[in-house]
Amino acid sequence: MEKITFTSQLFQYLITGLTVGSIYAMVATGFGIIYNVTEIINFAQGEFVMLGGLVMVTLEVTLRLPVIVAFPLTVVVVILVGMFLDRFAIRPIRKPSVLTLIIATIAASILLKGAAMFVWGKDPLDLPAFSGREPIAFLGAVIQPQYLWVIGFLIIIVVVMTFFFDKTILGKAMSACAENPEAASLVGINVKRMVLLSFSLSAAIGAVAGITITPISLMEYDRGAMLAVKGFAALILGGLGSFSGAVLGGLIMGVIESFAAGLISSAYKDAFALIVLLGVLFFKPSGLMGNVEVGKIKRF
Repeated sequence: MEKITFTSQLFQYLITGLTVGSIYAMVATGFGIIYNVTEIINFAQGEFVMLGGLVMVTLEVTLRLPVIVAFPLTVVVVILVGMFLDRFAIRPIRKPSVLTLIIATIAASILLKGAAMFVWGKDPLDLPAFSGREPIAFLGAVIQPQYLWVIGFLIIIVVVMTFFFDKTILGKAMSACAENPEAASLVGINVKRMVLLSFSLSAAIGAVAGITITPISLMEYDRGAMLAVKGFAALILGGLGSFSGAVLGGLIMGVIESFAAGLISSAYKDAFALIVLLGVLFFKPSGLMGNVEVGKIKRF
């Protein structure tokens, strides 16, 4: 048996932290996409993650669809939920204030949680790991193959979103709306469609996060609320309005939690992450990579 050293333990905590942090980073990215276009903090973002995991369980485990079919179908279902949220919870509000819209997303979160409890029950549900559960020994640490899938999907999301916002017409249109909605509207950009697209993208990212994390930690109807809190904290830590900051903030939050749980106590992992968050906000209120002034849409 290979001897477990303190160094290998630290490496184990790091890998675990990066895995959990990747999920937080995906949730934070979903928050950031909607915020950058609407100035709304969508507190139903965690429910997108929850639905991603539970819908995938239904399609793959209950209906026995192959992963290659169930995965994209799950993402499509959650995207439709995100579009429904924009169309029926956000857009109908007349002369909305930001606070009113945030309250609307909280109400939507409660509704989605209740619907999930009715459909899937209260028991946590499992999902088969993509590559089995045979652990990989590396540098004294034990790595579950699913960890690599989680980190890998975060990398894919970062690459795709960077390309989308930098190289595509739609991405540039969304960026233009974030900078100046009135000017964007004058040049023919449909602001409402950009808002709908932002909800669709954030829902898709949330679905991917839910699908990839369920084989590791199971999924249940009320998991979304805590994921939303952690993702929002990661977004604030990295910098509100910064895509790269959201990813960095999520990874930092995950690593802090993992080391705190391993070296001190799992009971205090949330406290240490929030202490670091408060420290960053005290010395740099805009977050690690955020800007103090970020253009946003005020009316849509």
